[in-house]
Amino acid sequence: MRDPSLRRSAALFRAFLRERTDPGHCYRLLARDAADQIERYAPLRGAVVADVGGGSGYFTAEFRRRGARSWLFEPDTAELTAHGPPPEGAVLADGYLLPLADGAVDICFSSNVLEHVADPQTFLSELIRVTRPGGLIYVAFTNWFSPWGGHETAPWHYLGVERARARYRRRTGRAAKHTLGVNLFAVHIGRTLRQVRARDDIAVVTARSRYAPFLAEAIPRLPGVREVATWNLLLILRRLP
Repeated sequence: MRDPSLRRSAALFRAFLRERTDPGHCYRLLARDAADQIERYAPLRGAVVADVGGGSGYFTAEFRRRGARSWLFEPDTAELTAHGPPPEGAVLADGYLLPLADGAVDICFSSNVLEHVADPQTFLSELIRVTRPGGLIYVAFTNWFSPWGGHETAPWHYLGVERARARYRRRTGRAAKHTLGVNLFAVHIGRTLRQVRARDDIAVVTARSRYAPFLAEAIPRLPGVREVATWNLLLILRRLP
């Protein structure tokens, strides 16, 4: 699927709507799309890849299918086994302190994890540390003011976190999985872009709206507008010597 395009965005959105009933289809499609995005800038064949916070391993499986030596690092046992046995070689590990040497990987990959860590900058620093000079860091996250920023309580988080959680409980009979300040954090586009651009150990290769059907690189350049319209920010960074 060409990125960006209406066809691609529609396919991903339809898959997302089926995420609870058919997670395999949703995450396999998302993994193929992410791999295509990476291969715009570096081949996966022969590359060493760290998939940080990759859940049940759909991304790792796709990277391996394309010839990469990919290893999954996931801190949550429940996520690791949510959709069956984890991939061979999966490691139960915290993204703040990866069991990898400096510069050990060619590509460090993290999809939709940054909004779930209390200290995004320390997390990013660890992804950069384990990437070799010249290697790529792929980071995508859902920003707080996105229509999906509240995750399962979205878009009602716009009206207040507690109100959104109360509505979710009334409708489903159970508590929301994510709690702001516990396992979900308000990450913003502008602040994140300023922080990564201020670093002297990486260069920003692209900053784009991950799922947008058009103007994918233009939207994150618009202060204010980007905080709502981006939905999910994709950063591809290159580690500098």
